[in-house]
Amino acid sequence: MIDYLVGTGGWSYFNVPNKSKLRVYSGIFNFVEVNYTFYEYPTVQTVERWRRTVPKDFTFSVRCHQDLTHKIGLKPIDETYEVFYKSKTYADILQTPYVVLETPKNYVINNFTKDFLSSLNLKSIKLVWEYRASVTPEVTNLMRDFNIMHCVDLSIQKPSFNLDVTYSRLFGKGQHNIYQFTDDELVEIQHKAEETNSKQVILAYHGLRMNGDALRFQKHLETGNFLPVTSATGVDSAKAVLAEDVTFPTSKSELIKKQGWKVIDVKQNQTAHLSEFLKSIPDKNYSNISEVVKELEVVIGQK
Repeated sequence: MIDYLVGTGGWSYFNVPNKSKLRVYSGIFNFVEVNYTFYEYPTVQTVERWRRTVPKDFTFSVRCHQDLTHKIGLKPIDETYEVFYKSKTYADILQTPYVVLETPKNYVINNFTKDFLSSLNLKSIKLVWEYRASVTPEVTNLMRDFNIMHCVDLSIQKPSFNLDVTYSRLFGKGQHNIYQFTDDELVEIQHKAEETNSKQVILAYHGLRMNGDALRFQKHLETGNFLPVTSATGVDSAKAVLAEDVTFPTSKSELIKKQGWKVIDVKQNQTAHLSEFLKSIPDKNYSNISEVVKELEVVIGQK
């Protein structure tokens, strides 16, 4: 049995009126990736408050500040160590071993990288590295030599090697994080997680519907069933997700681009991306939602 930690990239979008977002979030999920530390340097008091807010068995991971990964680079200089050890301090306060590095697509490892990693006093820290440039054998060997977890998006690829813990940041197959997962795609993520043979799998959802995606995955783990995406099925489900933010007039291509990433409940226990149906409607301009729904009614009815 795999020990799953399931959550999202931060809790700031977990909106609960008049209640602590983190407290309510930690009552639903058992994990969160702290996104805030990638952009800001919180005070020790703030980080201590985060730890006090959640249950004892709740797990954090800490994203290392972008000053290190995107500005300075991984090299053995004072400024680099200062940034990294701030992240380690946050991790120690949050009682977690996981510190996440995310390097940009133009980052290439060099001798400085190895010197920096060799000089770190990690102790209980487990480094997670999302290496966004091409992963060469040199990169793989470096991570393996330093026992660093190779972080990938399991909905797209597999890690280049497996360790006891697999860590995945899940964005999906859309542009950046503009994506929502279907039930079948969530099952595929689970299968890929199982193929790693890891004892623990950590899943940090980052798509636009990350809270719903994470919750649906978690409920599937617990019950074998998925929560519905909407409160309706068929064309009524499509109408509900379109009504959220569609603007008119609009074309078929714009509908696919701006609305197609969303997931609808085709029928009970069957989901699909809206694009699957939008691509079959007539190629014309639409002036209101009723016109789109009328065409979708025919297409969805044929499925």
